[in-house]
Amino acid sequence: MAFSAASISNTSRTFSSPSTTFSQLNNKISPSHFSSSLSLSPRSSPFRRGFVSQWGRRESLRGHVSTSVKAVLVDESKEKVKLLKGEMWSVHKFGGTCVGSSERIKNVADIILKDSSEGKLVVVSAMSKVTDMMYDLINKAQSRDDSYLSAVDAVFEKHRLTAMDLIDGDDLASFVSRLHHDINNLKAMLRAIYIAGHATESFSDFVVGHGELWTAQMLSYVVRKNGLDCEWMDTREVLIVNPSGSNQVDPDFVESEKRLEEWFSRHPSKTIVATGFIASTPQNIPTTLKRDGSDFSAAIMGAMVRARQVTIWTDVDGVYSADPRKVSEAVILRTLSYQEAWEMSYFGANVLHPRTILPVMRYDIPIMIRNIFNLSAPGTMICRPAENEDGQKLESPVKGFATIDNVALVNVEGTGMAGVPGTASAIFGAVKDVGANVIMISQASSEHSVCFAVPEKEVTAVAEALKSRFDEALNAGRLSQVAVIQNCSILAAVGQKMASTPGVSATLFNALAKANINVRAIAQGCSEYNITVVIKREDCIRALRAVHSRFYLSKTTIAMGIIGPGLIGATLLDQLRDQAAFLKEDFNIDLRVMGITGSRTMLLSDVEIDLSKWRELVKDKGEVADLEKFTQHVHGNNFIPNTVLVDCTADSSVASCYHDWLRRGIHVITPNKKANSGPLDQYSKLRALQRQSYTHYFYEATVGAGLPIISTLRGLLETGDKILRIEGIFSGTLSYIFNNFIGTRAFSDVVAEAKQAGYTEPDPRDDLSGTDVARKVIILARESGLKLELSDIPVQSLVPQPLRASASVEEYMQRLPQFDSEMARERQEAEDAGDVLRYVGVVDAVSEEGHVELRRYKKDHPFAQLSGSDNIIAFTTKRYREQPLIVRGPGAGAQVTAGGIFSDILRLASYLGAPS
Repeated sequence: MAFSAASISNTSRTFSSPSTTFSQLNNKISPSHFSSSLSLSPRSSPFRRGFVSQWGRRESLRGHVSTSVKAVLVDESKEKVKLLKGEMWSVHKFGGTCVGSSERIKNVADIILKDSSEGKLVVVSAMSKVTDMMYDLINKAQSRDDSYLSAVDAVFEKHRLTAMDLIDGDDLASFVSRLHHDINNLKAMLRAIYIAGHATESFSDFVVGHGELWTAQMLSYVVRKNGLDCEWMDTREVLIVNPSGSNQVDPDFVESEKRLEEWFSRHPSKTIVATGFIASTPQNIPTTLKRDGSDFSAAIMGAMVRARQVTIWTDVDGVYSADPRKVSEAVILRTLSYQEAWEMSYFGANVLHPRTILPVMRYDIPIMIRNIFNLSAPGTMICRPAENEDGQKLESPVKGFATIDNVALVNVEGTGMAGVPGTASAIFGAVKDVGANVIMISQASSEHSVCFAVPEKEVTAVAEALKSRFDEALNAGRLSQVAVIQNCSILAAVGQKMASTPGVSATLFNALAKANINVRAIAQGCSEYNITVVIKREDCIRALRAVHSRFYLSKTTIAMGIIGPGLIGATLLDQLRDQAAFLKEDFNIDLRVMGITGSRTMLLSDVEIDLSKWRELVKDKGEVADLEKFTQHVHGNNFIPNTVLVDCTADSSVASCYHDWLRRGIHVITPNKKANSGPLDQYSKLRALQRQSYTHYFYEATVGAGLPIISTLRGLLETGDKILRIEGIFSGTLSYIFNNFIGTRAFSDVVAEAKQAGYTEPDPRDDLSGTDVARKVIILARESGLKLELSDIPVQSLVPQPLRASASVEEYMQRLPQFDSEMARERQEAEDAGDVLRYVGVVDAVSEEGHVELRRYKKDHPFAQLSGSDNIIAFTTKRYREQPLIVRGPGAGAQVTAGGIFSDILRLASYLGAPS
């Protein structure tokens, strides 16, 4: 079978049978043969009349021409109009989204018309999705899928319908005629690819470049329709590039500028609409600037005309400090230096094609990133950094953060590497041979190991190549291993001023540590424009949020889980509700309760629980409580870098989870005394884990409710003081009972009154047994460095022996009056001696013991001066030997206990970076 290719070139050719090889077809047809019919479309008459400005000064595009402008009658067949370069030119680039429909093309034309620059050079991409459609045509053709023909028709119809919405009359007829011509040639080209079964790179480049040609033509018609002189440029006639390997090209600026001047002499115009993405080789074979190359096209054109500015129009408001999909607090950067933009582009930020910066940087031409769908947004200016009068750069140390996912780390390690020339060359030579891209390199000065990051999809080939290359060294033991660490991500902090600002690295790594992020590798060049770290992929978003929060003073956000919404837990939730707005507004602290769980029911939220109606939500939307599921939900939210679980129970089974939570990077805050007063070995493991990590464990409310007892004790020890004795009334319940056990009142009546007022536990024996005070004593003893078990503390119980086994609280309360005489006798003996009774706990650090008992104190003693349910604690230390340090205040009640927990939450926020 044969088909005609007469329409493909100026000379008629006929392909032979389908058995013709593709190399033969390639010899018969080169993409350059298509250029005359496809790329060089008919222009207007060679004799064009009009005013051509020499552009010595800015002039109005409408109305009179200034005296500095020379009016000439141009006969293009005889004269050449010189292209003047400089700040009279502005360059605009519109991506596929910007020209994705007829309405959007009209918007683009409107922006061009409103630009008051003398010269406007507009670079356009293909309409949205068209480039993908063109690649799909090639794939179908070389797969010998006959549906490529209908796919070509779909491309034709898309552009025909768009043109019909934009233009009419002769312009429409002319465009559709050219479109028909191009489509017929494309079908012939695709037929050749179909027969051969594959397409060369030059054939593919030729096919995919048509989208830009059609967009440029349509936009130029629309601009002319609105009264502005305009020409469209097929940049394959102008832009010459040389392939440089690795799927990149290098512009030939000398030849391209020469061709630009020749083109302009034939088509002088103040407004030029040029095709992005496409170019030609020095042999005039069509090629492309590869994927996302339209930005590169605009930068090259801007450099060639020495433009005042290159504006990249896109669908975002500018360059963000971090990916806003991952960091909701990301901000638009008003300025970036060329180097910063370059670094952020390399590390995957949605800024620019990485090579876009180079051409404009040569001439200090700023690049402006603008949002075509939000013209009120100021955008981001990429330029040479501004300097103040002292020559100091004005920008903040870190401008932005970017990440690369799906990365693997390769570690080549061995003592035989040290001091051996050529080892690194051999390693990266092997990597080059398999065509892998090295993203990051890190090597210790000992030369014992080299590690580098590559895309995960390439790591298997890299590892095999290295093992093959160093097989002898591995067998001989000179190299110990070629190890691969999968599932990694790269996080880069970018900022030009990092080089002159001490402490940036410390701040970065401190933020990562406090978010419990482990860093696997580090790289920083001597330019200090970026610091790069390799972390686990699962930690990537949490790490990004943590470092962004630290440098950008965005809200310190903490995901919270509240365990035990009983009296204290419910009070805490209400306090959080009342203070949330104030903390956000004044202190940049964003506390988000992601879950509430009791023993039977739990409530989970993916965003945060509305605390104004948490009780109703628990009742209506609660599910069966599952502590592990609850923990995973609160901690598993990658959008919040810090997690804290607040245990408001007195449950030992919940306390047994603390070690695991801290090990997983979850902070713990609690008034629950069970963990710190439990078995000594478990307590020691818990404190050791806390000390060796950046995960915090706060328990101020375990002793003294809201009073600063633990923090005072720590302050004394950390400043070098020595604890001799701690003595105090630690129970608000027992404080109330003995403050009111006066005169002739019966002990049972005072206990009943305390129970009625809510000062006691539901079973008063829990208070009167002294066990709660003993737990507080053991906590303070351990904080002081004593290694005591709870069983080591002798406790005087106030529950009469016969009543300790009472079946019910009611029975206990009914029988308690039978034992009033014993307590009345103790009170009378104390009064006769001028004393009062107080139930106290004592830590004797000198003799390394503790005890809990009912003791007598003189009426002028501080312990005798209490009222209500106040606690009082006296610290006798080396510094405070003669007059103990006294801490006194309310020691019981839901409000003060919840307040103590809340204080620990705010202390955690401060440690995590919130302003103090």
